[in-house]
Amino acid sequence: MTDTPDGLSFLPLGGTGEIGMNFNLYRLTKNNKETWLAIDCGIGFSGNDTPEAEVLMPDPTFIADRAKDLCGLVITHAHEDHLGAVAHLWPYLRCPVYATPFAAAVLRRKLHEAHLVHQVKIHVVMPGSRFHVGPFDLQLVSVTHSVAEAQAVALRTPHGLIVHTGDWKLDENPLVGPKTDLEEFGRLGDEGVLAMVGDSTNVMKEGRSESEADVRKGLTDLITSLQGRVAVTCFASNVARVESIAKAAMAAGRAVMIVGRSLRNLETAARECGYFSDLPPFLTEQDARDVHDDNLLMIITGSQGEPRSALSRIASDTHPNISLGEGDTVIYSSRVIPGNEQAVMAVQDNLSRRGVTVLTDKDAKVHTSGHATGDDIRVLYGIVRPKYSIPTHGEWRHLTAHAALAHEMGSEPILLEDGDILNLSPGEVKVVDTAPTGRLALDGGRLLPMTGGVLAARRKMLFNGMVIASFAVDDEGYVIGEPKISAPGLLEAEDPESIRIQEEFADSIDEIPDELRQDDTAFRDAAKTALRRALGRKLQKRPLVDVHLLRV
Repeated sequence: MTDTPDGLSFLPLGGTGEIGMNFNLYRLTKNNKETWLAIDCGIGFSGNDTPEAEVLMPDPTFIADRAKDLCGLVITHAHEDHLGAVAHLWPYLRCPVYATPFAAAVLRRKLHEAHLVHQVKIHVVMPGSRFHVGPFDLQLVSVTHSVAEAQAVALRTPHGLIVHTGDWKLDENPLVGPKTDLEEFGRLGDEGVLAMVGDSTNVMKEGRSESEADVRKGLTDLITSLQGRVAVTCFASNVARVESIAKAAMAAGRAVMIVGRSLRNLETAARECGYFSDLPPFLTEQDARDVHDDNLLMIITGSQGEPRSALSRIASDTHPNISLGEGDTVIYSSRVIPGNEQAVMAVQDNLSRRGVTVLTDKDAKVHTSGHATGDDIRVLYGIVRPKYSIPTHGEWRHLTAHAALAHEMGSEPILLEDGDILNLSPGEVKVVDTAPTGRLALDGGRLLPMTGGVLAARRKMLFNGMVIASFAVDDEGYVIGEPKISAPGLLEAEDPESIRIQEEFADSIDEIPDELRQDDTAFRDAAKTALRRALGRKLQKRPLVDVHLLRV
């Protein structure tokens, strides 16, 4: 066995170069033994480039092959892009999970739905606490974000101190939870930080972050001025925003009803952890039936245009209990995740067709980002003073902007692609190897590789359609009756082109050599070739073709 020098490495398997799917690995090597630590395990949502899937997550194969050396998974906060994949990928990882009380409460509900709640060991760690996971000496640092108990992670190792920021921002009045603990970051900076792995999502916005307190005032002023039914949609995990909406509603004399399972789960987890203590329980759809329209506010899931969400069904008038129309208002208290623009616009258009007034942050102060602006990031670099900067969590344009800012602040930036293994110590800090990466799609209850045959076929069907031919043959392989052609989404049954293809396919089958007719596989392959030939070039597409052969 080749001796491996003692050292420290960093490996992003998801979240570098795209939004979502955060999955980061750290490796400590000592006496030829590797120990891995994972930070976050999130999902991403499909964009315009992946219409064949809705929910995506990083392929865990690399670390699954080393699961015996994985000492734990640390969750920085309870957003889907940081813990949403745990219930799906934990069977590959099989390691203990470390999370703060609120993140643990959210995660338990997901694990319960996946029938894993009794298998996964969750260690509840308090915000700001210090603890060990295997050989890693970890310290949580409280940060402000759009969810309760968001934490940065400081990793103390024999080879240097790493600061992994997670998602954060600066807010002098965050309303839920403490301000970002700049004093503790300063102490880490004084200790000496080898590298900072930092969020890049909002780096291109100049100025300091706006406060959640401003959003609460903006929502209160707006909702107080409205009549009729009012619905507000936001990210279900944003505890501070849900509280702001609820308090704005109460100021306007409106009771609050929540619509959507994820919001109901949020309320349960939040109240379990002591949040919403000064708010009355939210109404259910059944509770709200006797409340007058002018005295009701609905908080509804579906801010990203998810097709099965409550808001999408309301917009298309297919929700079983709720309808909105003339005189009603829907407020989007959220941003649009890149890639979801078309889906969001489609829902807003459907609402407008029904006479609903749609308001966004372009119309009033109803949203602010939970991510650090460029000026916020400058402040943190000035305090932490890392030798190296590793931008993560953003599209490539965000990472390069973060790298430029880090260089401006005196740190040496290192840009990574998912799968790059970065040596942090000993010796030169550089990419020394690559790990296989990929994306999995959640398809019902299955995880399918995006590059696999099932989704490749689905992608081809989406853009080029599918043609299915079926015919019956006797024992000798001669056709009985007329072959049938079906081309859903491509040709109408009575289309002259469909009739031509069917006739040409029948003629081509008759020309298949006798020696191929006795073997079903050979006969089917020859028939597929005949079908492709019959399709010809007139369609100017290359649809997926399949042949059903019945021997009678």
